[in-house]
Amino acid sequence: MNTEPNLGDGIPPWQAFMLPVIRVLSDGKPWARRVLIDAVLDKAEISSQQRRVLLGAGDSKAENRIGWAISDLVAAGAVVKPMRAVYEIAQTGHKLLESHSEGLTTAILRTVPAYVAHKAQVHGRSSSVAPTLAGIANEDTSNPIEQIEAGIDHIAADVGDALLARLLESHPDFFEEAVVKLLLAMGYGGAEQRGRRIGGTGDGGVDGVIDQDALGLERIYVQAKRYAEGNSIGRETIQAFIGALHGFGASRGVFITTSTFTQHARDYAAGIQSRVVLIDGKRLVSLMIKYRVGVQVKQSYDVVDIDEDFFE
Repeated sequence: MNTEPNLGDGIPPWQAFMLPVIRVLSDGKPWARRVLIDAVLDKAEISSQQRRVLLGAGDSKAENRIGWAISDLVAAGAVVKPMRAVYEIAQTGHKLLESHSEGLTTAILRTVPAYVAHKAQVHGRSSSVAPTLAGIANEDTSNPIEQIEAGIDHIAADVGDALLARLLESHPDFFEEAVVKLLLAMGYGGAEQRGRRIGGTGDGGVDGVIDQDALGLERIYVQAKRYAEGNSIGRETIQAFIGALHGFGASRGVFITTSTFTQHARDYAAGIQSRVVLIDGKRLVSLMIKYRVGVQVKQSYDVVDIDEDFFE
């Protein structure tokens, strides 16, 4: 199949699924959408691992791309829907398969009048200017949903950088309070939000504590280190934290830093009996954005789709 440049997961762009779709439908039989998608996944040789790759909304990335490929083939009149969620190949589809057996692209579809007219209608243009669509040289190989998610990821990355900078500028006490608030926002500490900062003189080597139950019988201890980029946390620092946990009779802890951990530190934490979770700066700001700690929602957008139940 056509394997245009794609992301690290190896899943082809949505245009590359158009040819497998009409190849599956070339038997002339009606195909239910679910069965068709499964057959296209097999035809395109999408691995089980690739089939498990999800978009941010939780949908299968490969299946989502097949859906967009089907939609454009329907727009071009290459595929028709004799009934809801059922597809058949049309004469235009047979012609495209015969003349472009090596692969289909949107540039090829733009030579189909029905496709040009459909895109013109979608974009609110009159038929008199529709042919100008054929002059568009290149378009993003990702579908609109993926473009939205990529844009959101870009914004999140910028906000993450700004968050990290603000944390590094803050007072150490503020940083310790912030990480405790983050853990509470993540659901630790229960509905009563049982967590507090205990950093300072005589803190016993920990900066915060989260009570998992009302009586404090189950506790998670927190260490927060506000280090600049390049100043990594080593194994010795993790060993000291483990020693502090033992001093409290605890076996679980969270070590959070604005910098990173050395591989020796990570290997040590993974190999000890005590359960210690290491959170570096990158994951820290990602969690802060996810659980809305130190950030606020500036704008929301709704993505709509057809309500099939409405038309039943």
